[in-house]
Amino acid sequence: MNFAPALFLQDLKVALRSLVRTKGLTITVVLTLALGIGANAAIFSLVRGVLLRPLVNRDENRLIYIQQSAPGMAPGGVPFSVPEIQDLRASVKTLNSFGEFSTIGFTMIGLGEPREVRAGVVDGSYFDVMGLHPVLGRLIGPQDDGPRAAGVVVLTYRFWSTTFKSDPSVIGKAVRLGSFGDRTATIIGVLEPSIPYPADTEIIANIVTSPHHLSATMITGRVHRMTELFGRLAPGATLDQARAELRTVYSAMIKDHPDDYSPQAHFQIDAKLLREQVTSGARTVLLVLLAASGLVFIIACSNVANLILARTVRREGELAIRAALGASAGALRRTLLAESLILCVAGATLGVITARPLLAVLARYASRFSVRALDLTVDSTMLWVGAGLAVISAILLAFVPRLPSANASQGFNLASGSVRITGGTSRRLRSFAVIQIAASFMLLAGASMLLKTLLAMQAAQTGLDTRHVLAVNVPAVSYGKTPEQIVDFYKESIRRIDALPGVTKTAFGIVVPWRDAGSFGPGFEFSADGHVRAPGEEDPRAQLRTISPGFFAALGVPIIAGRDFNELDGEKDKEPVVIVSQTLAQRMFPNQDALNRHVYWTDPVIKFVPGISTAPHRIIGVTADIDDEHVVPGPSLTVYSPFEEGPIFGGRLFIHTSANPYTLVTPVTRLLRDMSADQPVERAATLQDIRAEVLTPDRLNTVVFGVFALVALAIAVVGVAGVLAFSVSARTREFGIRLAIGSQPRQLLAGVIAEGAVMAGAGIVVGAAGGYALARLAGGYFQDMQMPGAIVAVVSALILLAAAVIASALPAARAARIDVIQALRAE
Repeated sequence: MNFAPALFLQDLKVALRSLVRTKGLTITVVLTLALGIGANAAIFSLVRGVLLRPLVNRDENRLIYIQQSAPGMAPGGVPFSVPEIQDLRASVKTLNSFGEFSTIGFTMIGLGEPREVRAGVVDGSYFDVMGLHPVLGRLIGPQDDGPRAAGVVVLTYRFWSTTFKSDPSVIGKAVRLGSFGDRTATIIGVLEPSIPYPADTEIIANIVTSPHHLSATMITGRVHRMTELFGRLAPGATLDQARAELRTVYSAMIKDHPDDYSPQAHFQIDAKLLREQVTSGARTVLLVLLAASGLVFIIACSNVANLILARTVRREGELAIRAALGASAGALRRTLLAESLILCVAGATLGVITARPLLAVLARYASRFSVRALDLTVDSTMLWVGAGLAVISAILLAFVPRLPSANASQGFNLASGSVRITGGTSRRLRSFAVIQIAASFMLLAGASMLLKTLLAMQAAQTGLDTRHVLAVNVPAVSYGKTPEQIVDFYKESIRRIDALPGVTKTAFGIVVPWRDAGSFGPGFEFSADGHVRAPGEEDPRAQLRTISPGFFAALGVPIIAGRDFNELDGEKDKEPVVIVSQTLAQRMFPNQDALNRHVYWTDPVIKFVPGISTAPHRIIGVTADIDDEHVVPGPSLTVYSPFEEGPIFGGRLFIHTSANPYTLVTPVTRLLRDMSADQPVERAATLQDIRAEVLTPDRLNTVVFGVFALVALAIAVVGVAGVLAFSVSARTREFGIRLAIGSQPRQLLAGVIAEGAVMAGAGIVVGAAGGYALARLAGGYFQDMQMPGAIVAVVSALILLAAAVIASALPAARAARIDVIQALRAE
């Protein structure tokens, strides 16, 4: 093939004039390619930005995250305790430095509105290990360690830029931080933009700001696990060497302290590069998204290939004449390449333009899984991706059609003005249509599975009156107050809010359902009267919830047996009492009455948590289960303690109203601030909206993949309709003869529709087989991979069949209306 620049430039000019004469085809091809290329360019930029872009951390290839886990106790990671960290520091030599990070919630007063902040408490080596720098002021260092150090705070860049509008005057200001006690701290710096891991924090403080971290129980308690651990590889050490040494040291720790590592929990340790750990949550979603966009690209290219092939068949006469006059196959192929290159470059240009807003939308979607997506911008990479996809598409499309030869007697009929389809051309046209339907089926089945899951979660009955309950974060401010005064504050708040118009009932709790899920980990081990553990078995775990009288009434949950708390329950001179969930009562006292029996905490970590008594508590009530951890509720083991006894962590008010709950936000905020000017009042929302917010990632999954599926379906329908329309056009004379010898129009109509249904059926079979193979392959990499159920597959197949029949209707109707005389004159 001769690609002399002058000749190819001439071919481009001819191709451009030819495409201008066929505006419908040109517009369809350009828009289809723009869709496929734009989606893939945006997805590639997203994957590159989240999974492949380097971290800002210095020498990130030597920065590791050390994770302890106990899959038999709880999914995910388990933080380290101070004694565990001390053992690792003393024995591990492949790591030359460690950094400690504890996630904690603070109330922060003194810098704008009183607020709750997500915070990290770190040691003096943390920022050096992480390889991070300040953009303003300084970071926490070794001089800020120890119980006598002054409290200092570093603001994260996002918190500083959004909440304080990048105000440099915040440096040097003093704030009061409250959590397990109060401390005053000074803001010393602003951290550079970086990945907030292991938690999306707003401030980072030194250890002295958290009195609990300095307590003897924290320092000596091996089971008191609150700290995440990072490390840097020593010079010459590899990740595999560090992982092996960590496991060896960890095995010795378990052997030396067997009582602190339950065999049923299966404690283990691992180490990963920080970048791998940071991106692990988004990896599966983004790779599936990349696969979905790849399917859309395949569908788009198949559809365009059909259009180009059909156009080439219509130009048989022209190409045959050129071949007869001496044009070589290379010259003819160059002509086709010029046309496809113009189409693909135009499609790629439009695709890159549309990829910019598409990337912004997808970045907001992906930020639910990785905060790295928030900082994505369009760069030159997207242009290269678009150009690469355009070239690939152009080459594929240029080599799809079969070319005529000058001496092929069985080739094109130069004298004929009609369109004839050879068997090979027909098979290729149908093959491309089948490919489109197969890819569409895979996307549609996946989107249908997500939709089915989302609808099931939304329809699940929570047992709560979610529409009429307003939840408000009102965290306890303990500065200058005794525990009794804190309880009195909440009692008075409840009394005043109950007096507001429209309020039915107000109550106190420590956890907002679903929004605060995981706040207390897997719960605490407990036992009950008469409970005997089987050999090798551990005590069951239950969640602890501190509540006020009226809590169940406020949430619309019935008390099945016994009574609610009253104002006297929980006082020091009274018998300790609790209310338990129905599942707990049935499990611990099967076929018995749980009332007036006793439960008590047996978890060794309880002694490290202030305000929790291990004494036996008498059960005074049994309530319906409240699963505040999962949006799809399941059996729940919960022990409810009166807030007179405590402990009071956090602080949440639940307001049941017969009016619009959001009309209460302003008067409740004003009322609480009148009682205490420093009281944070935040995140007011109905339980219904909170549950919807928690479901947002699942809803976004469904919407994004649903859009991909609908786009793929639309392209596939156009492809089927195009193939059948072209088939009808090419078979005009055949249909005329059939009508002339007695065939009925309805028979032609049914035949063309059946042809479309057969193509759809073949595509569904291919798609089902391909989807099954891909799912089996992906299952080796993604543990959570699930196959769509039979109902999902059948519904997806029916949708595609219906779409194919509808797409076939117009060409079929055209075949049924063919005029016999005109058809016979077609030759």
